[in-house]
Amino acid sequence: MLPQTIERDEVERIDRYPTRTGARARHIERPDPTVWGTIETEELATFDRDGFAVVEDLLSADEVALFGAEIGRLAADPALADDDRLIVEKASRRVRSIFEVHKLSDAVAELVRESRVAGLARQVLGSDVYLHQTRINYMPGFRGTGFYWHSDFETWHAEDGMPSPRAVSLSIALTDNHPVNGSLMVMPGSHRTFVPCQGSTPAEHYRESLQEQEIGVPTTDDIATLASKHGIVQFTGRAGSALLFDSNIMHGSSNNITPFPRSNIFLVFNSVENTLEEPFAAPGRRPTYIGSRDFTPV
Repeated sequence: MLPQTIERDEVERIDRYPTRTGARARHIERPDPTVWGTIETEELATFDRDGFAVVEDLLSADEVALFGAEIGRLAADPALADDDRLIVEKASRRVRSIFEVHKLSDAVAELVRESRVAGLARQVLGSDVYLHQTRINYMPGFRGTGFYWHSDFETWHAEDGMPSPRAVSLSIALTDNHPVNGSLMVMPGSHRTFVPCQGSTPAEHYRESLQEQEIGVPTTDDIATLASKHGIVQFTGRAGSALLFDSNIMHGSSNNITPFPRSNIFLVFNSVENTLEEPFAAPGRRPTYIGSRDFTPV
């Protein structure tokens, strides 16, 4: 007798990064590598150890001015006022983020394909890459709200179905990043530890979490443990510099109560060998402008 054929969707998935649990779960030491390819760029030499790298002057002063004008145009575009891709601050109602920016700006679309940008991701991930997510982050002066400590991969795994942390984010500064205006903080080395979070994911959770995330964040004990082990460093520097960081590194930012606004282009590259499945810990997929299912390489 011929063996019975088992359909792919009948095979139970193995979840190596379980999260959104009912009770607190132990930290998981990451079984996957950080660097899947060959590092050729000097600035990325410490990426495997730290989980991030700073690239100075990725954009020229003229490019900073060009993209600064471009993100200002998008924030003021009345056609986007009722667009789901535009996220406003919970309290001030000022623009917080605009998603899928590479489809709204030809200039950004051209930038993401350049080897100085996508090439960084290909070195780390060891394969062709596609855009999992793109957005502009605005942090206005005086009332800009920060992002609480989190691992991006925890959300992308739970709510988008990303199997492994074989993805990187590139944050390109369009304004000077000072220690006082809410610049990004990371815990070097924390990318090697996956921190499961507690609680279940409500339907359409993204509508709340994009303004203020409360589910899918670590406990204060988790944060204290990682900070004690790894310390905290801050990404500061002039406009045009960039931070490339691993999808699982613990990071966050504080509120900006200074007069100095902070904005950046945020690009997420995922390996074409790590494409999305069904969510691992959510009742349904998030919209594609948040978690793209167009796996076409850039």
